[in-house]
Amino acid sequence: MIIDLHAHHIEPKMLDFDPFWGPRFAPDAEGMQRMTIGKWQLTLGTKEAAAAHAAGGDSSPLEWMKAPNRLAQMDERGIDKAVMSVPAHAFMYHTGDFGTKWCRMVNDEFAKYCAQAPDRLFWWAPLPLQNPDEALRELDRAVKLGARGVNTGGVNLGGHEFHDEALLPVWKRCAELNVPVYVHGYNQSVGWEDPSKDKFETTSIVGFCYDETVAFWNLICGGVLDKVPDLTVCITHGGGFVPYQIGRFDATAGNLSDGLNKKPFLSYLENFYFDPLIHDPHMRQAVIDSIGADRLLYGTNFNGSDQIRGYLLEGMKVSDADTNKICYENASKLLDIKV
Repeated sequence: MIIDLHAHHIEPKMLDFDPFWGPRFAPDAEGMQRMTIGKWQLTLGTKEAAAAHAAGGDSSPLEWMKAPNRLAQMDERGIDKAVMSVPAHAFMYHTGDFGTKWCRMVNDEFAKYCAQAPDRLFWWAPLPLQNPDEALRELDRAVKLGARGVNTGGVNLGGHEFHDEALLPVWKRCAELNVPVYVHGYNQSVGWEDPSKDKFETTSIVGFCYDETVAFWNLICGGVLDKVPDLTVCITHGGGFVPYQIGRFDATAGNLSDGLNKKPFLSYLENFYFDPLIHDPHMRQAVIDSIGADRLLYGTNFNGSDQIRGYLLEGMKVSDADTNKICYENASKLLDIKV
């Protein structure tokens, strides 16, 4: 049994939803799909899209994200259930009031999509965090629709950070509803006046992990987890840089003059989960060893440009009991998904 908590999805209604912001997809000459949001364009692509284009078929993500096709791909990879989210580039934190309209539509579309296979497909709800009051309303509405948690960026949440007082009611409500927060960095250049200055997809490939690490740091040092001790946070991409620098964070946090955490730094790890989405197997093993199976969730970046198509625990030194925890038991308990 595998529950994949890191999977991306788009629905037809999400494309060209706004004349300026889009988002929109179009293939280049090599068949790689290019996502455009406002002035920003993603230059990454996927093997599936290029192969479909070369064969003269439909390289649009909409084709291979249709529920029957997605489920078939999941079956091929041995994935039983998936928890999906929008591409992180499309949080729409930078779009003002449009973000509220966008999040409502996305959650409506995800609810309808997941209803096609309610025992296998689930989703993380995006929220318009640039407007905390609207985010609170959408949080309640999305959970009633069936969302299993909320999906956020790591930094610059519409001008807010995780430890800002303006967002505290959102995190308190998440804890009250017993829904976790799923942190996934996003391209900061999506909101730049000149996104072309983001060379080599730096705010994506490097920036995601940086943002996710800062989210971890801000949640602890900003005192959020003292004010909301029951908040649960999941951080993808192996937790950003957290597992590799956790010793440094612990050694320095106690020396901060402005740190707001009231407990020893490492004690807050009980509020966090990470995934072993690390491409180098040696580093993946290190995450498993350092974080421990009790705090790990299976996630492959399904349908992402750097998705791991194979079995994440292949060749890993992990017991059968810990394998079950990582593959499905932790996720089942955390998100109330029946197995």
